[in-house]
Amino acid sequence: MLPNRLAAVAGLAALSVFALGAAQAQETLRALSMQPKAVTYTQSFLKFIDKVNEAGQGVVQIEFVGGPEAIPTFDQPEAVRAGVIDMIYGPGSYYPGIVPETDALVGSNVTPMEKRANGGIDLLNQIHQEKMNVYYLGHPDGGIQFHLYMTQEPQLKDDGLPDMSGIKLRGAPIYREFFTDYLGATFVQVNVPEVYTALERGTVDGLGWPSIGVMDLSWDNFLKYRIDPGYFQTDLSILVNLDRWNELSDEAKQILQDTAIAWEAESYEMLQTLRAEEDAEMKKRGMQVVELPPEAAEAYLNAAYEEAWSRLRERDPTHYEALREKFFKDD
Repeated sequence: MLPNRLAAVAGLAALSVFALGAAQAQETLRALSMQPKAVTYTQSFLKFIDKVNEAGQGVVQIEFVGGPEAIPTFDQPEAVRAGVIDMIYGPGSYYPGIVPETDALVGSNVTPMEKRANGGIDLLNQIHQEKMNVYYLGHPDGGIQFHLYMTQEPQLKDDGLPDMSGIKLRGAPIYREFFTDYLGATFVQVNVPEVYTALERGTVDGLGWPSIGVMDLSWDNFLKYRIDPGYFQTDLSILVNLDRWNELSDEAKQILQDTAIAWEAESYEMLQTLRAEEDAEMKKRGMQVVELPPEAAEAYLNAAYEEAWSRLRERDPTHYEALREKFFKDD
């Protein structure tokens, strides 16, 4: 009997070691969003996390830690760079001091899928690894343009362009030169969670924001006018601390990368549909669209894109030509 018992114990021990090894094989990445959970883009990120967790059972999982309430928005890039957090999601324009080349995302007029296919994302990944110690996993939620939203009806000058003299516009760093140098507005930087109060108190008269998401945080209570056409493009990115990425198994890396690439295309289509739905809903709620005359609209768009590319060239021209070739189609 004793040998049989010993064999049984040995067998159980082997199973325990196997189970422990399997449990240890699963990697967990802690993730943050630069924007509040209620915002459409963070909701999209949560869908991506669900897809990873489904595909990566037993191999890799993502734990969503929170948004700006966990680590303030503009501290998150340094947190992932230093390995305080494993993954962040948010606009590249929130860390231009570290990677100026993120302006290529803002100034892009091609889809994330085109950038992936032509090697643009690989180049951006290389730059992020060198400058920020992060792996550039994906560029989801692309293809959504930005607009100027106003609390009061904007006035147009004789040339058809908006008259922004004396107007205070909230924006991220990507807008600064376009708002101030070209439109002549006063630039005010306000973190997303404080924008509602800034609008309520009249601290700002308007803001730049993508075509979707204005209603997420009830900003449409104050913003009643939208200037068309849209400009720029959403620059949302998923970054993983490079040291943490290198520690992952090949299988975990493959699951993360495959899911990110698939989500670039799926989220693009999802947000195009949502954009049309939100456009109709905002108009239903009273949003009035101010269409710039054709010549003014062309000048407006040219100025916006050139501001982004000129800023990139001034900050670091090293990859300017290569990025412009892959991220921007000249008409």
